[in-house]
Amino acid sequence: MRYLLGYDVGSSSVKASLVEAESGQCVASDFYPKQEAPIKALRAGWAEQNPENWWKYLVQATRSALSMAKKQEGFSPEEVAAIGLSWQMHGLVCLDKGLRPLRDAIIWCDSRAVPFGQKAFDGLGKDYCMGHLLNSPGNFTAAKLAWVQENEPEIFEKIDKIMLPGDYIALKLSGECSTTIEGLSEGMLWDFAEKRVATELLDFYGFGHSLIPPIVPNFGLQQRVSKAAAEELGLSKGTPITYRAGDQPNNALSLNVLQPGEIAATAGTSGVVYGVSGEVCYDPLGRVNTFAHVNYTPALTRLGVLLCINGTGILNSWLRHNVVPKEMTYDEMNRVASQAPIGCDGLSILPFGNGSERMLGSNDIGCSIHGLAFNRHGLPHLLRAAQEGIAFSFRYGVDIMRNLGIDVTTIRAGKSNMFLSSLFAETLSTVCHADIELMNTDGAAGAARGAGLGANIYSCAPEAFRPLKILTVVHPEPKHQTELMDAYGKWLEHLK
Repeated sequence: MRYLLGYDVGSSSVKASLVEAESGQCVASDFYPKQEAPIKALRAGWAEQNPENWWKYLVQATRSALSMAKKQEGFSPEEVAAIGLSWQMHGLVCLDKGLRPLRDAIIWCDSRAVPFGQKAFDGLGKDYCMGHLLNSPGNFTAAKLAWVQENEPEIFEKIDKIMLPGDYIALKLSGECSTTIEGLSEGMLWDFAEKRVATELLDFYGFGHSLIPPIVPNFGLQQRVSKAAAEELGLSKGTPITYRAGDQPNNALSLNVLQPGEIAATAGTSGVVYGVSGEVCYDPLGRVNTFAHVNYTPALTRLGVLLCINGTGILNSWLRHNVVPKEMTYDEMNRVASQAPIGCDGLSILPFGNGSERMLGSNDIGCSIHGLAFNRHGLPHLLRAAQEGIAFSFRYGVDIMRNLGIDVTTIRAGKSNMFLSSLFAETLSTVCHADIELMNTDGAAGAARGAGLGANIYSCAPEAFRPLKILTVVHPEPKHQTELMDAYGKWLEHLK
């Protein structure tokens, strides 16, 4: 038997999944910690984590998953044929010459570097940034490093290499330093026009070019597990690492979203719409970000256009913890919401209560309720208006992607979080005029299948994702189209 081991290194936990290669079935999986991992916030807008904790959690999750497999499958560590990695995007890990972290990692949701990104955008110019980086340097990895350079010069002087979280885990697994084009692109460190490292941005900030580790392909032999890591994890020395990608590109891979026009979506605490483009494109208003997709190469343009919607599942969670009766479950909330009519008798909710929205020009408009009438509206209207408002925010984002030339006809998503609500899924499908395919997958299992592609265990993506099951297909409902589009029009009026 051959097995594939996938990791998903998130900011709340690290998950390990073991997939049997021939059947493609996940045979064992676990995650650590069981409570959300701590995030240090020494000041408002800051968010840091100790990279060593990611490794500690990964070791625990691996040992647990392997132990499960041994009991269930008669599994042996020598049967792990390849390893794949997924990680929280945009983080910064600073390493000294001994490849040890010099400080805690500045992670994706840390906003301190915004002024440093704006300085580069102004200095290099919009034409360069959008034409070469496809984004503003914004608050991404390069800008985070500029913050360290100015505010912690004694640490900056000791930096030998910079890494993304997944690069650091690959280092811990192998003892070798490397990165990928996809990883560089999410840090604003890849020049799409010149198809090389963005040396102009490095030079603008005064960063040495040697800070960038050697580049390895997303798919293919990257490193092998070292003796020390193998002993710590319970794996075999020399096990190949053959795939890695940031969490959103990897989520798209997990859903077999690889070709132009295909769309992946998530609707957890935040929401993401991620579409694949076959042409170099960017939004001149900067409402979406464009990165190298997992199958991008300098010879093949495959870009991931990513739209983040902050006010998604967190609105539903807020309602559950602050509005509905304490004993009410999410399933019961969905049932109550379905009692209200489409459009909620004129009640609209803008769900943006979790910070600034790039898709709204970074205007922090908050969450707001419009049209509330005390003699007409009750809890069902409020709960349905929340789900409709979230679906409408997705439609707003899909329109941005359509304007960039991405033809959105089918949206793929894991059947989890907000997509467990049939009301939400049906509303989203109808208002976006798109089928929604709900599947049984997650990021760690997707990374495992990616490892199988990278190790040539699978000859092509259709073979790797053959076991992927479509659990439900949600189609647009023509009889509700007019009512929903009227409700969306009212929602847009409040957004303006």
